[in-house]
Amino acid sequence: MNNAAYASLKSRFARIATLGEAAAMLHWDAAAVMPPGGGAARGEQLAVLAGLSHGLLTAPEVAEELDVAGAEGPWDEANLALMRRTHLRATALPAELVEATARANSACEKVWREARARSDFAAVRPWLEDVVRLQRETAQALSAATGLAPYDALMEGYQRGIGAADVEPVFAAYERFLKDALPRAEEIQARRPAPAQPEGPFPAEVQRALCRRLSERVGLDYDHARLDESTHPFCGGTPTDVRITTRYDEGAFAQALLGVLHETGHAMYERGLPAAQARQPVGEAAGMAAHESQSLIVEMQACRSDAYLSWLGPELHAAFGGAPAAYAPSNLARLWRRVGRGFIRVEADELTYPAHVILRFRLERALIGRDLAVADLPGAWAEGMQALLGITPPDDARGCLQDIHWHDGAFGYFPSYTLGAMAAAQLMAAARAALPGLDEALGRGDLGPLMGWLRVSVHERGSLLGFQELMTAATGQPLDPGAFMAHVKARYLEG
Repeated sequence: MNNAAYASLKSRFARIATLGEAAAMLHWDAAAVMPPGGGAARGEQLAVLAGLSHGLLTAPEVAEELDVAGAEGPWDEANLALMRRTHLRATALPAELVEATARANSACEKVWREARARSDFAAVRPWLEDVVRLQRETAQALSAATGLAPYDALMEGYQRGIGAADVEPVFAAYERFLKDALPRAEEIQARRPAPAQPEGPFPAEVQRALCRRLSERVGLDYDHARLDESTHPFCGGTPTDVRITTRYDEGAFAQALLGVLHETGHAMYERGLPAAQARQPVGEAAGMAAHESQSLIVEMQACRSDAYLSWLGPELHAAFGGAPAAYAPSNLARLWRRVGRGFIRVEADELTYPAHVILRFRLERALIGRDLAVADLPGAWAEGMQALLGITPPDDARGCLQDIHWHDGAFGYFPSYTLGAMAAAQLMAAARAALPGLDEALGRGDLGPLMGWLRVSVHERGSLLGFQELMTAATGQPLDPGAFMAHVKARYLEG
């Protein structure tokens, strides 16, 4: 056992993590405040950082140290195993491919922002073709090194231990469930009174102050966080400097408010990661499905619950005024749990949201597998939406241009959204069993008990456990899609 080699590796991985933190801040800046003319330089900055990180990770001495390094205790043993995994994936990729990918992703993202605004797929198509070509090369290289199928090798980069074979039966079962559940939910909804819309306008400054206050009540400490605006809401930054963003519409406040609650769930996970393992692989989040479970347990499970809405309604009325009836908990429930066959993923209700993810999973898998050309993406998207939800998008802005992910090179990410939703339902059921007074606390707008339970059960474990092991430790069993089905049945099919 060579502890000196392990200490050297820890120092190196801390440097790599610090470069990643710098890149994260540049990404936040590009989305939140960078002027349009900065795009080319920003792409080069990110490419250089990616190249430096890759060089540190693939230096010859790393392999030598990994061969002889030893570690004691579960945290260090897990950390060393994750270092080996990270090194294997990195050495599979030539440095020129890593830098070319970073440049292509940055360039395509900038073009996509304009193309989406104009609903002009042709404008971004050549840039996306370049991104897809490089992602195929990356997938093939990772496949050769890991023995995974090319698409699975990309998925592994977002959620360790989950592949297409794990996802396919879960998604197929939900698609079958939805074909019956959706019309039933629509029928039940039609029998209920139509919800009243709160009357605007809703000033952006009032929304901003309210969003900040609600995120603080979840537990977010603004000595270590910022709230800003961007086209696509996200959570970024570092565990000690978390950046969340949203967008404001003075004609409707729900998107900003619920978006901030969602991103706050992500932020709380980052803030709760084990400080003793900072800048080490084992100190990172357990993957993107785990991360999505934390955003969705806050937004969907807790903050759209009857208990929380009973507290939130009067708070909203105090902030915005207007007719009190529009802010009654029962009315907010009908507004924010409304089922609809919509085109936009980020606006979808939780019953139909998985259909949006299923579509993207199938399309991106076909793109990586060369079964679908980028030029044919709009038509394949329209066909898929028709098959899953019975609707066809009228334009590409409401079709294949709506998401940033592919245009930023994120292939294999989308399944994490629905896996995270299923995990959130399972975690919430476990939290309710462990915390008999949970709903009473939510009725006071207090997410402290839930956050305390999640801190111990999920956040502080970092990447010590894989996703299924984490779910077992927190809930007593691996991911069970039945918990999510039971949740949506109770919320949408009883009545």
